Amino acid sequence: MNNTIVQATDIFKTYHTGTVSVPALRGVSLNVRRKEVIAVMGPSGCGKTTLLNCLSGLDATDSGEIVIEGSQLTEMSDYQRTDYRARRMGFVFQFYNLLPVLSAVENVEMPLLVSGVRPSTARQQAVDALAQVGLAERAFHRPAELSGGERQRVTLARALVNDPAIVWADEPTGDLDSETADQVMDLLIRLNNERDLTFLLVTHARRVAARCTRIVQMRDGQIVGEQTPAQILAQLSQIPSMDDGAAE
Repeated sequence: MNNTIVQATDIFKTYHTGTVSVPALRGVSLNVRRKEVIAVMGPSGCGKTTLLNCLSGLDATDSGEIVIEGSQLTEMSDYQRTDYRARRMGFVFQFYNLLPVLSAVENVEMPLLVSGVRPSTARQQAVDALAQVGLAERAFHRPAELSGGERQRVTLARALVNDPAIVWADEPTGDLDSETADQVMDLLIRLNNERDLTFLLVTHARRVAARCTRIVQMRDGQIVGEQTPAQILAQLSQIPSMDDGAAE
């Protein structure tokens, strides 16, 4: 357990819409070790994003246990989970979730300000985070003035600004061309190496998964197996013309 940052055991989650019940997670168990970069893959609707949301406390589970850094996430109140996320987690989303009226540095410092950090301290931490992702000179540009890759780097800076223990990324390269996606993954891997950050990312792209340390395969709300980066690379080399966006 000393090297385990997340331990999920027998997680169930069902969504209820009117008279319809949709089982999203069916007895999922997963351990995440510190400093890992894990990719979660599988067909659309298999429960990948639900798993990320439940592990991070964004969504409550129906049953099961989630322990993060030795703390029982599933026993925390909503306020305790929100506070824990603000202090110890970072989030990266496919479509950036940046406020268009704010500059890059204002977007990055906002989580700190919401958490009660002094404005001067928050601004310096945000500037430092942008420098880490190579955007110091773009700090006062608004999202519309940035490229897709730059916007995603701003979201990564925002995820890093509170010095998190783990970063959750939902399709972080899904809205980027292959070259820009490679650049974002280069940055993510560098931060993993330099800061010993743990990443868990949802992706459809084998090209992205091959950069990770471990690949978890999901289907129908369950984990059905794992692959190594070498196995993913072998799949890509066997069928060079395959659609890299395919997850099956």
